[in-house]
Amino acid sequence: MIYRSKAPLRIGLAGGGTDVSPYCDLYGGAILNATISLYAYATIEPLMVPQIIFEAVDRNETVAYDLAEALPVDGSLDLATGAYNHIVKKYGPVPSGFRLSTIVDAPAGSGLGSSSTLMVAIIGVFAEWLNLPLGEYDVAQMAYDVERVELAMAGGKQDQYAATFGGVNFMEFYENNKVIVNPLRIKQEYLYELENNLLLYFTATSRLSSTIIEAQSQNVKDKNQSSIDAMHNLKEQAQMMKEALLRGNIHEIGGILDFGFRFKKQMAKGISNDSMDEIYETALKAGATGGKISGAGGGGFMMFYCPANTRYNVKKALASFGGEFTPYQFTERGLFSWHI
Repeated sequence: MIYRSKAPLRIGLAGGGTDVSPYCDLYGGAILNATISLYAYATIEPLMVPQIIFEAVDRNETVAYDLAEALPVDGSLDLATGAYNHIVKKYGPVPSGFRLSTIVDAPAGSGLGSSSTLMVAIIGVFAEWLNLPLGEYDVAQMAYDVERVELAMAGGKQDQYAATFGGVNFMEFYENNKVIVNPLRIKQEYLYELENNLLLYFTATSRLSSTIIEAQSQNVKDKNQSSIDAMHNLKEQAQMMKEALLRGNIHEIGGILDFGFRFKKQMAKGISNDSMDEIYETALKAGATGGKISGAGGGGFMMFYCPANTRYNVKKALASFGGEFTPYQFTERGLFSWHI
């Protein structure tokens, strides 16, 4: 028997960063995101020998351990190790040795939530194999606990919930890990228009998001008012985006994205840089009405809203920067697992 899972990556449309503690604990956070047709995949193959093999196929990394109830977190494929340790501690030993193989359609540090989505996929395939009684909120919270608490990887809360639930969601974040996922019923023609006009552009660079997120969190702890005010504005941006999508005011989305881009850069140093600013301004001159840096910033993916047929001019204008545009579609389904 082979057990598999897949979970979609996401693009954050508004409110990015307000899901990070301590801001969301103190003020409440709000984010609007949507899952797209790029995925993290996980496969478990039970083995006849008492061995555990973790294999990141896309990264050409493999580690092997003797079957044990706790594995060392040593910097080698720690997401898989952390998930395994957590599940065994909570539910007991696994029935046999196994090989866990993973693939992600976007590189780490891309800004599409790849690490957290991979964690969701890993938990999903363990749940399929071991028949664990986990609902959507359970999976998302477990993914957060393993990645953010037990492995101490800095970051927010939105990615785990986006990957688990799927679709277009308005998410609210409060203290004590309270998260409310509100699925949005957006007319299909509005989503098609957004998909047509919103270009996803990989800058050909990746970044360590934890450094930026730690600086952002520290600004809140230090009561840096300009940084906190920027986060307040981004939370308001999420409300603006929700209303525009539900009402079909698609022509407003570029301006809403631009509003967020200006304030996001004020949350912490390193979110943008001269190169990314130049890319952004070039896109605007070519006809885009707004855009954003995906994820924590500093590299990875950017998005540009290009109304009418300006997408073609924007693509042409950015050709000299060395990045590439990534095709995608919005998806409705989140984590899915199966066995054969």
